[in-house]
Amino acid sequence: MDNSVLHSKLLDWYQRSYRHLPWRETRDPYFIWLSEIILQQTRVDQGLPYYQRFTEKYPSIKDLAQADQREVLKLWEGLGYYSRARNMHAAAQMVMEDWGGEFPQTHEGILSLKGVGDYTAAAIASFAFDLKHAVLDGNVMRVLSRLHADATPINTGQGKKRFQALADDFLNTAEPALHNQAVMELGATVCKPRNPDCLNCPLQEACKARVQGNVSDFPVKQRKQYDKHRQLNYWYFQKDGKTYVEQREAGIWRGLFQFPLHESDEALNEKDFFNLMLPLNLQKANLRYQRFTLSKHKLSHQTLFITIWQIQLEDHLNWLPKEHWQELPINDLKDLAFPRPIRKFLDENQLTLPLE
Repeated sequence: MDNSVLHSKLLDWYQRSYRHLPWRETRDPYFIWLSEIILQQTRVDQGLPYYQRFTEKYPSIKDLAQADQREVLKLWEGLGYYSRARNMHAAAQMVMEDWGGEFPQTHEGILSLKGVGDYTAAAIASFAFDLKHAVLDGNVMRVLSRLHADATPINTGQGKKRFQALADDFLNTAEPALHNQAVMELGATVCKPRNPDCLNCPLQEACKARVQGNVSDFPVKQRKQYDKHRQLNYWYFQKDGKTYVEQREAGIWRGLFQFPLHESDEALNEKDFFNLMLPLNLQKANLRYQRFTLSKHKLSHQTLFITIWQIQLEDHLNWLPKEHWQELPINDLKDLAFPRPIRKFLDENQLTLPLE
């Protein structure tokens, strides 16, 4: 079955079945770009409310560029992969400074923006300007790997080159925007990772994996070789209605706030904890604590084991907090952007309240 027949079947299916989403109802490159950044490694149902909040607060790229980064990170809080928010803010400033406030209209110009890679550039170029660039995300690779029964691992450099070539060859150059949306939608709603709905797939007759009866074998992923384990201990001090935070200067949570952090090789016991308090002039007799062990937090190449130590100090105690710690009222914690596991835990357990 040649591509022209498949294109026709695919577009017919898409126009009958696609989900009505706000970024599909516009050609404005700013809104399309915003949605693509938010939806990187994020489900649509999770990303949609963030998209709505960002477009309401920053209705133009100028508004976003002029925003304070702390405000942007706070609005992003809970979505994860915070480098996306930092890069998005920087890219908005690039558009204002380098492009005179006009979003670039070429693939090369879009690709030059901070935080924009090959997939995002192709998506914006086709969706906003109907340029002939095939998108390649996880949904597209899944569709193509099954369509061709191609066992090239999708999470390798070789796999990305292979599937980009397949996507380019499959592109409907007469309708690039609709085609890209259709393939992505097919992967998201029909050709799903588990329990794909092959009977309602418009490409089923041409799908080699379906014919072979091994759809579940595709796509192939190369197994990761390592997973670093880290023990993170956060000191949540409470004294006179105030606490201490520090702002991260590096890593995936750069720019976010956290309680003072101590990273250990192993989980701390009570003896370890009290020994670590001694340099702060804190003795076992003048503090009370409660330990909270969070669910392990998986990242791409590491697993975080997080413990929050809520420490109640006597009101008139003389102690030695570190100079770079920022003192603030406990009630102000709600206004700061924290890493998702800490914010989730604070909200769920109302840890802005003192120990009983």
